[in-house]
Amino acid sequence: MEKAKESVEAASKEEAERVSSLSFTPHRLGVDLTSFYRYFSLRGIRVDRCRPGFISCTFKVPPRLIDKNGNLGCGAIATLVDEVGCAMGYVEGVAFNVTVDISITYLSTAKLHDELEITGRVLGKRGSYFGTSIVVKNKASGEIIAEGRNSLYRNPINNSKM
Repeated sequence: MEKAKESVEAASKEEAERVSSLSFTPHRLGVDLTSFYRYFSLRGIRVDRCRPGFISCTFKVPPRLIDKNGNLGCGAIATLVDEVGCAMGYVEGVAFNVTVDISITYLSTAKLHDELEITGRVLGKRGSYFGTSIVVKNKASGEIIAEGRNSLYRNPINNSKM
């Protein structure tokens, strides 16, 4: 705990000013289409192709998502896998999908400004439950960065606030 406290206290004045200059209003459930978290982590993703059971996106690694080693953070990769997986079963006017289980294998790293290709496929569906497979790879080299599988559930009741 002391190391964490020291790390937080060690933030430079410039970093503190940058953080305090952020101005986002709190997310209003059912009103706002996106939250600060989604805006921060997914800003810049582009859907290239989409058809039932398949999606292909492109994402250029931005400075805001790299770790201290200059790599795309594991949490950012997990967010991409989860959000693209959830998008696979999106139906307008129907309650959104909730990830019940997620498994990600990290195979390589992505560096600042690398262009990534993120592809998703629906593996199967039974009732309100379905599974997806997501592959994140470096678009230039073809190297696989991560592979993920999502198990998702959609509440069949449209007025759910889940």
